[in-house]
Amino acid sequence: MTSALPLPGHEDDRPATADRLLVRRPGPRELCPERTHRRRRTLEISLAVAVPLLLVLLWQLAADRAWLDDRIYPAPSTILADGWDRALAGELWPDVWATLRRVLAGYAVGTVTGCLLGLLMGSLSLVRAALEPLLDALYVVPKLALLPVFLNMFGLGEGPQVALVATTVFFFVWISTMAAVMAIPSGHRDAGQVFGAGPWQMFRHVLLPASLPAVLVGARIAAGVAVLVIVASEQIAATDGLGHLIFDSRALFQNDVMFVGIVCVAVFGVLFSELVRLAGRFLTPWAPRDRGRPRS
Repeated sequence: MTSALPLPGHEDDRPATADRLLVRRPGPRELCPERTHRRRRTLEISLAVAVPLLLVLLWQLAADRAWLDDRIYPAPSTILADGWDRALAGELWPDVWATLRRVLAGYAVGTVTGCLLGLLMGSLSLVRAALEPLLDALYVVPKLALLPVFLNMFGLGEGPQVALVATTVFFFVWISTMAAVMAIPSGHRDAGQVFGAGPWQMFRHVLLPASLPAVLVGARIAAGVAVLVIVASEQIAATDGLGHLIFDSRALFQNDVMFVGIVCVAVFGVLFSELVRLAGRFLTPWAPRDRGRPRS
């Protein structure tokens, strides 16, 4: 909030905008930051809940009024009831668990290898010069195109699914980690050398803390992509999992079951991405937060 006051000792016949002192008065955000933040956070949560809920209600209304063919687009109430029945009967959980274990195993392998290689290539220019052209060429290859290669390598079973997820996650984490290490200001390294930091101390106290926030951003993006890849892979070369459930139910014209699988994938993807985000906040308390309480 600002107001203009005339400076003492000046004539009033001067232009209205001349010789004015701008005084900024504190507003609600400065006077009550906690209250302002709570109101803002409440508004954000309300919008995040209201928009999907409104879309679901519109979908339900369209199905009830026969604006949509419920044989192709079942009402949300029908989808919810069918999913509940399948969950109680134990028919849904084997597919959920199959997708979950493949994603977690592939994500763990891809994250660890991508982070280690990204740190190595970001720190050593010779290693980066030797490996970056090859990895860049492999990065642009559609990952689903590698599924036949993994099938030849590992045969049918869990191996090709896990390898495909690990490969996809690896490239996202590798790129973000290498870029984060290379973006560290040279002054940080110089300060470590001035204080006599050795290689391990330089990595632990300089390189890792400075690059970890950006690395975790790449890991969070990779979490969502991992879910997309495993669903597509299960539709092609799997006998269980949510991807297989979606594809198989569509082939049998069981569209309500198909939407149950789609909803499960959406919920799983959101929870997985949120879990990675919360882990990032726990591991990097010094980094700016994208949500939550404002930092002082």
